[in-house]
Amino acid sequence: MRPVKRRNLLPDLAPWRTSPDFRRMWVAGAVTNFGSFLTFVALPVQIKDLTGSAVAVGAIGAVELVPLIVFGLYGGALADAMDRKLLINATEAAQGLLAVALLVNTLLPHPVVWPLYVVAALSSALTGLQRPALDAIVPRIVERDQLAAAAALNALRWQVGAIAGPSLAGLVIAYAGLSWAYAADAATFVVSVALGLGLSRSPAAHDAKPPSLRSIAEGARYAWSRKELLGTYAIDMAAMFFAYPAAIFPFLADDLHAPWSLGLMYAAGSVGSLAVSLTSGWTTRVHRHGRMVVYSAAGWGLAMAAAGWTGQVWLVLLFLGAAGGCDMISGIGRSTMWNQTIPDELRGRLAGIELLSYSVGPQLGQLRSGSVAALSSARTSVWTGGAACAAAVVALAAALPKLMSYDANDHPAVPHGAVEQDAAAGTEQAPAPAA
Repeated sequence: MRPVKRRNLLPDLAPWRTSPDFRRMWVAGAVTNFGSFLTFVALPVQIKDLTGSAVAVGAIGAVELVPLIVFGLYGGALADAMDRKLLINATEAAQGLLAVALLVNTLLPHPVVWPLYVVAALSSALTGLQRPALDAIVPRIVERDQLAAAAALNALRWQVGAIAGPSLAGLVIAYAGLSWAYAADAATFVVSVALGLGLSRSPAAHDAKPPSLRSIAEGARYAWSRKELLGTYAIDMAAMFFAYPAAIFPFLADDLHAPWSLGLMYAAGSVGSLAVSLTSGWTTRVHRHGRMVVYSAAGWGLAMAAAGWTGQVWLVLLFLGAAGGCDMISGIGRSTMWNQTIPDELRGRLAGIELLSYSVGPQLGQLRSGSVAALSSARTSVWTGGAACAAAVVALAAALPKLMSYDANDHPAVPHGAVEQDAAAGTEQAPAPAA
């Protein structure tokens, strides 16, 4: 019996084995995520070094917020109206150019602060344009019964970069300098674009509507009509707003008199997530994904509260790891609900709304955590945010009972439709996007 149980815990590799496009996207994502996490650590460290201000570091989230909202919604509509492969590769190449801009600024005799915020805003806009297409393309290249496995494998890929990137970033910044971190990030985009060019075309449907406020509103109305989906957006937004303190990790490490732990703090949550990903076989048998999201989001908040309350650095790292594991479980539940039930012709626009739920929250969370830390301390910012997160999750679950009652067995499979056949054949011409 033990070998069977062990196999049941291991990740399901079916999407990797059966879909060449999934393999290409997985490898490209692994490469670019590694470089992006180098910059994720380097950017706040550089602003901290240049300004010495927790508010200035937290302001990264503020400058990223508006571009992410605007271009996330527009990117969702764009992903439904044009070839998703083209959109993914174009935005990936542009991100690489921004990494080069950070490198050039860092090599100046006196690096300037304002370009760091400009690049952060532009990168956020490109993420808003790209991420809906990345999310919406997955149900086209992976079978419905493999979507939970695909979500776990994509999360595993992301966590590998989230662990290796920040851990290496701390060493690179300390011993080689910020410029090396930005240079490595730029190099990874070259590799990811080369892999992305090998993807099959993913054209829009015959009757796809050009991006417009009306098409965006159509997606929003559909999301509002699905209260269980609405619940996943709201809970993830609350969890990230109240309990995402990554921007103040440099100050938390100083408060604990352990500056050496900075890279480990950034990586700890990913270690917890990786542990869940490596034992994610059980997630393919879960069918009450709403409860999965609620319980794990509450666990995220409680673990963050414990991380802020304790004054022992090793306990902080342990609780950050536990929080990351809870976040991973929540992410698998959300992704499976979205991909199993949203019609293909709306997936781009709904992915744009999803982007806001899991990306705007962290941007606002960085601003909140930085502001509270400036008024009190880094530890206070972390534990109060975690407690508020747990309370918010409980309140939202009570207000949206359809989320708790969601059962995948009650939702029939969404048909692939003609657009899937066109994408496979590669004959459909995507309409030109609106200006």
